Amino acid sequence: MTATTASNLVVVDSSGWVEYLGDGKKADAFAGYLEFPESVLLPSIIVYEVHKQLYREYGKNLADEFLSHSLGFNDRLIPFDLDLAILASRMSLETGLPMADAIIYATSQHHRAQLITSDSHFANLPGVTLL
Repeated sequence: MTATTASNLVVVDSSGWVEYLGDGKKADAFAGYLEFPESVLLPSIIVYEVHKQLYREYGKNLADEFLSHSLGFNDRLIPFDLDLAILASRMSLETGLPMADAIIYATSQHHRAQLITSDSHFANLPGVTLL
């Protein structure tokens, strides 16, 4: 499902980063977003999730390469602060999303960015593109 947002900004969910960096079957679909990083916001919780999964599944080198890439996001690297914590809590209660997914979704909504994902937890939510 795709909903229109007020900007061209996107948040690519952890599933997309792992698919892309791990050359998964949906890597090409996510490449269209990740190869234009100037429009991508990177929530800090995604850094945690992606680093952990890449390290576990592909090893330290790919995980560290992702971290190096993450540092280049500068002001597009979104910290988890009090405002996002409250918004994520409310969204979790409203949608039933687990904590990390609620934080990711709240971040995308707060920044008026489209959430790009292959995670079915986000199906049928406004502002989500499910690949």
